[in-house]
Amino acid sequence: MPRPQRHWPMITASRAEAALAVRLYNDPAEERSFEGFVVHMHLAWLYLLHAEFTRDGVDFRYRQRGNPRLLERIDGEPKRWELARCVAERWLFDDPIRKNIEFFIGLRNKIEHRYAGKADLSLAIALSGYAQALLLNYEEELAGQFGETVSLAAMLRFPLFVGSFTDAGETVLRRLRKALPAPLRKFVVDYESGLKSDLVNDPRYEFRLRVTNELAPKDPDSLAIQYTRYDDMTDEQKAVVEELGRKGFVVVREQKRSVVNHELFKPRQVVLAVAEQVPFVFHMGHFVRAWQELKVRPVGRSDHPERTDEKYCFYDALHGDYGYTKAYVKKLVRELSSVDRWRNFFGEDPQDKASGEWVTDSDKHLPRQRNGAETDAEVPSAQDREGQYGAE
Repeated sequence: MPRPQRHWPMITASRAEAALAVRLYNDPAEERSFEGFVVHMHLAWLYLLHAEFTRDGVDFRYRQRGNPRLLERIDGEPKRWELARCVAERWLFDDPIRKNIEFFIGLRNKIEHRYAGKADLSLAIALSGYAQALLLNYEEELAGQFGETVSLAAMLRFPLFVGSFTDAGETVLRRLRKALPAPLRKFVVDYESGLKSDLVNDPRYEFRLRVTNELAPKDPDSLAIQYTRYDDMTDEQKAVVEELGRKGFVVVREQKRSVVNHELFKPRQVVLAVAEQVPFVFHMGHFVRAWQELKVRPVGRSDHPERTDEKYCFYDALHGDYGYTKAYVKKLVRELSSVDRWRNFFGEDPQDKASGEWVTDSDKHLPRQRNGAETDAEVPSAQDREGQYGAE
């Protein structure tokens, strides 16, 4: 029986934290349910991103500034990237998923051990859309990175609740929302004042929903609760839901779908982007060998050119060619940023970009981090990981 890959214990720990977070959120008897949700979703995201970095061979341990060969330690254990650093490495600055997670990082620092009872309940009501987006983004990242077998969909079903389903319930919820403590209300306003309006309205930042009772005859093949995409509605239906929005209700608009040529790179653009970020000569020949090695698209004149790894590549049937994602550029930069990694990937020595000489000394180049910290390609040992994930 093959040994499990080193990142799978982190995925297991991450899923357990997410399940616990939702269980606390939906527990009416728990006094600090929202605080518990925030804390455990923080850990769920941390473990998930650490699992991704471990799988991809990214060393997420801090190193001493004066000597990058030595690890920075706390109580003898290597200090690993906190969630804020992980998020900065995973997404671009203005990505709505990143902003949603960073919102909760700041919120956790504000609320931990400070608010309970009515204040906690007010928080849960006022920030429910942000919390829903945090969970949906997590599920999307989890299943997208590690497959549908690890999805939480079967574990986390639509909860039973009264809330705004009744007039009395809606009155109570609105009153509790207004009771949000002033410091927390100020935190939300201050945080969002620095964000663009299209980002604030993105459902990956805050997920807002209008629920209506279905009056049509029951479809035996349908689920009791389903989402209707705004883009799939007729003009008449759109007019109705937009009128609801003007009256203070919001319908969910679908998250951005995969669109051909949307923020995709042509092969030449990928070559230029990678060549700019690695210390070695990277040309079109390397590019071709890379996509063949990583199997991001079919080879040659395939009968099914659309069968690509959609995290990294999409087929454009109109033009008969392929486009490559930002994630693919980042993947290549990670794989080729040191002498040893280059050799492991291509099976040959790299050529120094500055001097044009072939590099044979492994110490001559270290992987580069975007924020300037130097590191080598070493992956945390099993003992290191056990120390972190067993203790938290």
